[in-house]
Amino acid sequence: MTDLFSSPPSSPSGERGNNAPAMSVSEISTSIKRELETRFDRVRVRGEISGLKRAASGHIYMSLKDDNAVLSVICWRGQAAKLSVDPQDGLEVIVTGRITSYPGRSNYQIVIDSMEVAGEGALLKLLEERKRMLSSEGLFADDSKRAIPFLPEVIGVVTSPTGAVIRDIMHRLSDRFPRRVLVWPVLVQGKGAAEQIAAAIEGFNALEIGGKIPRPDTLIIARGGGSLEDLWAFNEEIVVRAAANSKIPLISAVGHETDTTLIDFASDKRAPTPTAAAEMAVPVRAELIGEVQDIGRRIYSGANRLLSERRMQVEALSRGLPDPRRLIEEKMQRLDDRVERMRNAMRGFLRHQAAGLSELSARLPHPKQQILLANQQLVALKDRLNASGSYLLPKRQQELDRLDAGRRMVAASKLRIERAGNELRSLERVLEGVSYKNVLKRGFSVVRGADGNVLGPSDISDGTHLNIEFADTAFVEAVASEPTKSSPSNPSSGGEKKSSVKKKKALQKADQNQGSLL
Repeated sequence: MTDLFSSPPSSPSGERGNNAPAMSVSEISTSIKRELETRFDRVRVRGEISGLKRAASGHIYMSLKDDNAVLSVICWRGQAAKLSVDPQDGLEVIVTGRITSYPGRSNYQIVIDSMEVAGEGALLKLLEERKRMLSSEGLFADDSKRAIPFLPEVIGVVTSPTGAVIRDIMHRLSDRFPRRVLVWPVLVQGKGAAEQIAAAIEGFNALEIGGKIPRPDTLIIARGGGSLEDLWAFNEEIVVRAAANSKIPLISAVGHETDTTLIDFASDKRAPTPTAAAEMAVPVRAELIGEVQDIGRRIYSGANRLLSERRMQVEALSRGLPDPRRLIEEKMQRLDDRVERMRNAMRGFLRHQAAGLSELSARLPHPKQQILLANQQLVALKDRLNASGSYLLPKRQQELDRLDAGRRMVAASKLRIERAGNELRSLERVLEGVSYKNVLKRGFSVVRGADGNVLGPSDISDGTHLNIEFADTAFVEAVASEPTKSSPSNPSSGGEKKSSVKKKKALQKADQNQGSLL
């Protein structure tokens, strides 16, 4: 094989020989390509990415450059999906591949199958630039952050289902306050991790409230510790924007306490570890129970103290007030006095009325006497009329006959007799109005002694003979006796008072004198 990089033999005269065979362009290009692929079969090259292009076929074309040179780079579609770093312009990386040439353009290039960041310095620079860009858009503003619910019913966790992170979170939630947990499994490192994490956040937010799958009240984005390259998926712009746009309060728990990713700035709360995120999501149930019990004791103590103070105030105020019982007793005594005075006044009034009726009855003649006197007057008038008629009738008859005044005489007589009858009936109505019989018809009775005098309650004693007059009988004879108490051994008595008054009805004649009305 000819060494293309060695110098050809020179002629004695120092000129290049003209006997070397001529090669075509394709032959020389093929020889160069073979030599490059043989000599630089596997190399690692460090440089800064520039001119990044992604073809529709999925291939990636770019250049690596340093201060003095530029190297074309190709990554075929099958290898591009396996790269651990998302290539971006300005990122300093170390690529691994083989050197080859492209005869169509007479340039050499490197076909890579892996890529890694050249150092943390480059990643940190990219991180700061992305942080500054997203911060200028307001994604990290404090006024857009939401408060974490005190006690969520459902907690959504976005993490790897196979790592220790989910077990730590579940264990911590079980110890503090068991809640329902929904896990959205995702890749947390490598190609496609950022897209899956962003899709999980958006998926939880897309759940309907009250739907078949409950919408979480709190989200936890968690991952264990690692290098900057391992945590780079949580620095991707797609993840940060999804976290900032989440309507569900979000807690970021990526890495250890010293690890910081851009999702920490976009989340509503940052936890130093996944276990700390579980502690932030729920309170301690035992502490809540103790706090509630303490509040209950304080409320009970405060209520007792308030009641005691109010009781003391009422007692202090009651000392300045009169005793209600004494006031009531005084009113009761005054009421009894008024009742007694009313009873006495009623008795006096009844006695006064009885005395007035007695005086009135004494002044008025007895109805029978009035009737007898009226009968006597009528008889005398009749006799006078008869006498005058027998004397004057013959004489007056002549005059009547002469004057034809007989009819007027008869009419005048009838009129006079009618007037006398009306006057008599009027006297009878007056007599009935003042008669004590009408009083007896209303349920009253007249109590008289054996001598016929009207008796009062003070005049009646044991053994007094009584004549009781009712409306339907003339008199009822009776003897007054003291009431006796019913004997307990005699149930037939029924507790009622017995009277030994003996009654005897004796109708008196209508023409006997009745004596005084009362």
